[in-house]
Amino acid sequence: MGRSAARLGAGGLLALALVVGIGAGPALACGGLVGPGGTVQLARTTTLAAYHDGVEHYVTAFEYNGGGAKFGSIIPLPGVPTKVEKGGDWTLQRLVRETQPLRESLQAAGASAGVADKAEVLLTAKVDALDLTVLRGGGTAVGTWAREHGFGLSPDAPAVLDFYAQRSPIFLASSFDPSRAAARGQRVGDGTPVHLTIPTSNPWVPLRILGLGLGRKDPVRADVYLLTDRRPALLRPDQGVRLDQSRAASQQLLTDLRLDRGMSWLPGSGMWLSYLTVDTTAATLQHDLAIDASGHGRPSPLAAGLDSTADIAAGELDLSSPSAILPRLLWPAVALIAALALLVALIARASNPSRR
Repeated sequence: MGRSAARLGAGGLLALALVVGIGAGPALACGGLVGPGGTVQLARTTTLAAYHDGVEHYVTAFEYNGGGAKFGSIIPLPGVPTKVEKGGDWTLQRLVRETQPLRESLQAAGASAGVADKAEVLLTAKVDALDLTVLRGGGTAVGTWAREHGFGLSPDAPAVLDFYAQRSPIFLASSFDPSRAAARGQRVGDGTPVHLTIPTSNPWVPLRILGLGLGRKDPVRADVYLLTDRRPALLRPDQGVRLDQSRAASQQLLTDLRLDRGMSWLPGSGMWLSYLTVDTTAATLQHDLAIDASGHGRPSPLAAGLDSTADIAAGELDLSSPSAILPRLLWPAVALIAALALLVALIARASNPSRR
């Protein structure tokens, strides 16, 4: 979801969230571009993170501007995917139409402790002109693997990869092969959606990775879609990450999505749709989007990339979930009652000297 991530010398990696698409419509993805730089750029990113029955479904499409070189991106993942396959043809576009009807015509169309020094290849797959590799390793190990496979990493890559490896040692490396695209008749700007199926205790959307390789003042713009079994509580530590829409997903939307390739797992009713926009700069985007889809209203500060001791109030907490509202309202009320009780006791003592 952004214009770049890690740069790949004649190669690159693609980052995913839950469902991310970069295609002929709005660009979709959660990761940074890695390539020789200059001729290839990522456009705006769009991501869908769908979470149902303990499984996250991440769909992404990679749209590129320019060409002539092999490139790709790196995407941090919350767990090891059980399946990597080609995504549907219209899922992301249908979500855009649902939430941005006026813009549609214009846009058209785990912890790293104990991880080995050497990255482990867990899974490989080919989807059209994309070569996908799921890796397990620390930030240094993944960076070394990337360089050994032709990726030229930007100076900020080690810090960003370590930031993610501290929470999950799983990464997706995606490289785009222009010769294969040409053989398929794939044109510049065409997108290839990728669908990841990831068992995890809570969905997670990596955002900081979108600024990988960018200048501090460079813009980062992305659309993030969440589909969850119930209204989620969200922790958004950084300014520029805005919750635009939060509502029950319509039956028509779910029906349309279920008809797309690989989306039959989606329930026909009872899902909640959240739509967030990212419009900020690389220097400002320093954390991720943490989600509690359980209904308990406790998104993890660690999942957002905050310190373990950080108060959840350090970020912007979406209070649309009743279970998130109650604790925030209850504690101020308890504190007020306690203060009033103390005040009454002091007044009573002052008015009755014999009790001193």
